[in-house]
Amino acid sequence: MRLWLKVFLTGLVLWVATVAVTTWTANSNLVPTVVLLGSFLVPVTFVLWAHERERSPDVTVELMFHAFVVGGILGVLGASLLESWLIRPSILMFALVGLIEEAVKLAALAFVTRRMKRRTARDGLVLGATVGFGFAAFESAGYAFNALFTSEGLSLAQLVETEVLRSILTPVGHGLWTAIAGGVLFAAGGRFTVQVLLAYLGVSLLHALWDSMAAIAIAITLVLTGRPWQFQLLRIGRVPDVTPWQVHVFTVLHWAGLVVISAIGLAWLVAVSRSARGGRAEGNAPLSSPPRS
Repeated sequence: MRLWLKVFLTGLVLWVATVAVTTWTANSNLVPTVVLLGSFLVPVTFVLWAHERERSPDVTVELMFHAFVVGGILGVLGASLLESWLIRPSILMFALVGLIEEAVKLAALAFVTRRMKRRTARDGLVLGATVGFGFAAFESAGYAFNALFTSEGLSLAQLVETEVLRSILTPVGHGLWTAIAGGVLFAAGGRFTVQVLLAYLGVSLLHALWDSMAAIAIAITLVLTGRPWQFQLLRIGRVPDVTPWQVHVFTVLHWAGLVVISAIGLAWLVAVSRSARGGRAEGNAPLSSPPRS
């Protein structure tokens, strides 16, 4: 059995057992274990999968550990500081979050790999994904911790729901976006070229669209199914009630949007990976910009 699969199955069994025992005994001392296991299981699994799939003598276990832990922590710290200083509620908020978080992850990747003597695009894909998954793991732990607290007290059910949802979405989030940027960065020899800038802007756009998809789905739902009385309430600053049909339309649009964004990101990752493979075979093939949808 592959190591990544063994780690995932073992971790899943331990997480389920911890949730069950915590629910049965109401022992709050087990909550940190639930948070850590649930937040780190999928990111660690995908890092192991990427390492086994693309073995490289230059990408050591020690380097991957630094990329995951140091890169991930530097990323969340940098994002937290910059977002608290620069972002205020506005229509540009999602775009700024995407630009900031992708910038700090790319900077963290450059920092933890600064001593690498040889860089290949394939290594950039793996190490970029590792930094991205480290960022996702620490960020998910924070979301899970916050989900625990409700107006009615501690809610283990809400914590578990948050971890499950974020774990399902993890493979097409931070790890994917930073893998793309890392592959392009390493293909450029670690230099911040025009291609790296375009890749950074592209993944930042995907990130912003992902974060804002709920708002976009709400707007489209109102345009397609809005009632006159709902628009009247919105004009005076009140939030109108919604119909059951609008809830269904919103859900479909929201998830369809996430699927489309994920498909674009995965197609771009495949294009970068193939270019990297071609560059390794031919010597130095340039990597492409994101595929047009």
